[in-house]
Amino acid sequence: MKKNILLIAFICITTTSVAQIHEIGIMVGGSNYIGDIGSEYYINPNSFMGGVIYKWNVNPRISYRGTFAFTQLKGDDANATNQERFNRGINFKNSLKELAIGLEFNYFEYNLDDFRKTKTPYLLVEIAAFNYKTIVSGTDESNYEYETNTSFAIPFGVGYKTKLFGDFAIAIELKARYTFVDDLDFNNDEIDSLKFGNPNSNDWYIFSGFNLVYTFGRPPCYSTPY
Repeated sequence: MKKNILLIAFICITTTSVAQIHEIGIMVGGSNYIGDIGSEYYINPNSFMGGVIYKWNVNPRISYRGTFAFTQLKGDDANATNQERFNRGINFKNSLKELAIGLEFNYFEYNLDDFRKTKTPYLLVEIAAFNYKTIVSGTDESNYEYETNTSFAIPFGVGYKTKLFGDFAIAIELKARYTFVDDLDFNNDEIDSLKFGNPNSNDWYIFSGFNLVYTFGRPPCYSTPY
């Protein structure tokens, strides 16, 4: 009996170390920018966002995750509720690609193989690198010179996920990104035509949408000695 218990414990330990549950899928939704141009609403998706997601569920409460997303951030003073912005009449569009890694904390234990644990709200804490365009020289739209730049953001968010069917699950997420730059909207203090807004306030962007994931890999083994 003791040998059997030791054998089961050994199998569980080795299985846990190499055979956790994995998830891979797609992200679809919208994005919006928060800064010196356009609408002042924090959650106001006005552009398509898409991407891919991978998760490694280390236990029923915590997952490591990585995502790659792409979108086009845009803003237009014609959508501003602030009269000064509305009268100014500036607009912009800027493509953005983002790679993020972080942790997902489930409020309840989550396990698709247990019907009692197939849904939970969760919190996200991540760090992200993103690539976008900047204007480095020129006097107006007819002769602006563009370059690409890479910077970092601190993302955080909330979500709710549930089993869809079989090994598929779906989640709804809202994620805010605080950046360390103020030129997602092409703001540039060295170019007269691009001096606007508050130079002491960095830009944000928001992702909101759905994740559809497929779960694979053997679940971790938990044993209780008798």
